[in-house]
Amino acid sequence: MIILACDHAGFALKEQIKAFFNSENITTIDVGTYSKDSVDYPDFAKKGVERVLESKQNVGIFICGTGIGMSIVANRNPKIRAALCTTTTFASLARKHNDANVLVLPGRFISKVKAINIIKVFLTTDFEKGKYLARLKKI
Repeated sequence: MIILACDHAGFALKEQIKAFFNSENITTIDVGTYSKDSVDYPDFAKKGVERVLESKQNVGIFICGTGIGMSIVANRNPKIRAALCTTTTFASLARKHNDANVLVLPGRFISKVKAINIIKVFLTTDFEKGKYLARLKKI
């Protein structure tokens, strides 16, 4: 399942991403926020993390203004590997080398088209394991 979480600065992009998933008949779980009213990003990052951890098949897409705040909060949980990605190359490597289970996007600094391209790569790239698995075990 794909878990969506955002603060007010990520709300518009989250809604565009949700519309894309709906058009592709892909089900998501949206843990908020649900408007552009100012909120505290840690509250929604924590809600997102809780839902991601419900199943190993779950992945998160978290969005705040820069992506930094959501990344910091999400990565406080040792079972989360959140990656702030601004290119498809970053998204691919986050999955291949780090087995990232949360994609973080900067809502104020990325277009809908670019975000969707990054998401597509993130969701279709597999973890390579091997030496990367050994490195993850050191975290």
